Amino acid sequence: MKVAVYGKGGIGKSTTSCNISIALARRGRRILQIGCDPKHDSTFTPTGFLIPTIIDTSQSKDYHYEDVWPEDVIYRGYGGVDCVEAGGPPAGAGCGGYVVGETVKPLKESNAFYEYDIILFDVLGDVVCGGFAAPLNYADYCIIITDNGFDAPFAANRIAASVREKAHTHPPRLAGLVGNRTSERDLTDKYVEACPMAVLEVLPLVEDIRISRVKGKTLFEMAEGQPNLNFVCDFYSNVADQTLSKPEGVVPREIPDRELSSLLSDFYLNPNLGKEEKTRQSQQDAALDFAII
Repeated sequence: MKVAVYGKGGIGKSTTSCNISIALARRGRRILQIGCDPKHDSTFTPTGFLIPTIIDTSQSKDYHYEDVWPEDVIYRGYGGVDCVEAGGPPAGAGCGGYVVGETVKPLKESNAFYEYDIILFDVLGDVVCGGFAAPLNYADYCIIITDNGFDAPFAANRIAASVREKAHTHPPRLAGLVGNRTSERDLTDKYVEACPMAVLEVLPLVEDIRISRVKGKTLFEMAEGQPNLNFVCDFYSNVADQTLSKPEGVVPREIPDRELSSLLSDFYLNPNLGKEEKTRQSQQDAALDFAII
């Protein structure tokens, strides 16, 4: 199985991806996590350092990909999760998306791509250009990381559009959303009402999730010394279990941007509209119950 994780920049994709990878490994699966961001920090928490990238290694071999071996680029992280970073060109030079698209090549040529039960791509997701959408060419499922803010649903909506576009010729299905570090989910619920998809989990607003990133540790590793964090790990384990169940997923139908903007803004600017909708729905439900009786 191959899973591509996307979401708005800074939303917590990498933190979430790493903890899902650990949860999957604890279910007895062999996991490879591929970081697809020029910042090459996707696998920082399971490994504890910024591992050399495929670009770094290729450069040292004069860009002869045939000379790049799995042991040159795959690093074992916490919980037995293997990690790879694509890397990218220097800031302001070259195309990071192209690098992501080329990352799989040396892994496939060395057969390392086929030695794992699950490969998880952690992908830069602000703007899903052709290169950064490349993992969807391989993915069985896409998971979108979001929050309850205004901006994240726009990124989610663009990613949903990419899944729909790729689904014409490739196998990806949208498994669903994961809400990260939020105490509310009203905007998330509003979005999925208009663009139907599953909400796999909503992670609590716990400061240790952010701190784990700074410490370079996954929540699972931190929980070894802080048992009070085990309940947070259960959220990631739930996402892992749902993924392993091979959900049907959806090919989403994105919402036009202006319509999405109005949808989210009106939720707070015109709260009575939401109340009227709930009242109308309650009346319809009551009428249906009466008719059944």
